[in-house]
Amino acid sequence: MTTPETTPDPLDGAFSASWLTAQHFPPVEYVVPGLIPEGLTMLVAPPKIGKSWMVLGLAKAAAEGSHAFGAIRVQQRPVLYLALEDGPRRLQDRLHSIGMTAGTSDLMFMTDVPAGPVVTIRAFVERFADRNPLVILDTLGKVRDVYAGNDAYQKDYGQMSLLKDIVDGYPGSSLIVVHHTNKGERTDFVASVSGTQGLAGAADSILSIQRDRNSGDATLNVTSRDAAEGQYAVQMSENGVWSLDGPGLAEAAAQVEQRQAVAGVGDDMAEIVATVCRYPEGIKPKDVAELVGLEDMTVRKYLRRAADAGRIANPKRGLYTPVTYVSSVRFPIGETTKETEVPEVTGVQDEETDWGNVMEELNR
Repeated sequence: MTTPETTPDPLDGAFSASWLTAQHFPPVEYVVPGLIPEGLTMLVAPPKIGKSWMVLGLAKAAAEGSHAFGAIRVQQRPVLYLALEDGPRRLQDRLHSIGMTAGTSDLMFMTDVPAGPVVTIRAFVERFADRNPLVILDTLGKVRDVYAGNDAYQKDYGQMSLLKDIVDGYPGSSLIVVHHTNKGERTDFVASVSGTQGLAGAADSILSIQRDRNSGDATLNVTSRDAAEGQYAVQMSENGVWSLDGPGLAEAAAQVEQRQAVAGVGDDMAEIVATVCRYPEGIKPKDVAELVGLEDMTVRKYLRRAADAGRIANPKRGLYTPVTYVSSVRFPIGETTKETEVPEVTGVQDEETDWGNVMEELNR
């Protein structure tokens, strides 16, 4: 006699808020505290902007347990760099250029993935699961299937989800996927990710590099489920080394605003605005004039123009300050979290109204 099968209760997987609030979860692991948390991260930028140099520098810092972007101390971990657009000679030249000569066994390279990216990444993550491994896939275009049609979003999302599932299965592990932006102009950097929004929607974090080709100055845009959203001033040297424009994230965020404040102005105006930006508590016109070496009336004229243009603020008569709004950015390191007040960069898009399907997926 057979026993009839029992239909599973569709609510078997539900859990209560009382159970959830009583749980103790390990803190989020960070590849780069404040910038790149565990899970799946996409780093996007136009071609030949310096993405590969940036992730190579991150790989070096993580494998050594040194400083990312020359300023942020990171924990040591094994790293697999899938350099699918490079060969051993170029990789050696680049390592020498960014200052690695002796090397470390914690940094491994592959220039081809004959077993396929999913199998290769899973094997590395499983093998070093107890050490919070990092894998860098450079670039997604070398292994990505290109879809078209009405189901392209779902197929893109599904392909990225296969990669995300690997690191989700091993808490503390991380995967950085390097990808290109599309050719169109976008005010929202997330929407600039080449392909459908399914690629960006599956990622835990998205980093975007904005840099003029004739300049080493750049902005690193960050949005994430686990890291604070922000913009940070970074610089790329002639030998390919990326660094923060400032001693820490707070200063790098403030530097973005200062760059925006002096963009497109003459030397005198730029110097005056930059001087004001160095005094968040505010500065008087006569003090600005003394610091920049210009006549008091000239400085007052420039200050009024800068304030009218929104480059600086004039909160009260006779006092000028940078244009900043304070927000909290977290820097989890080990089991501790410290909060630092940093300027919140203007121009951040509203998630609910402007980011559409991408942010719906990103906020799940």
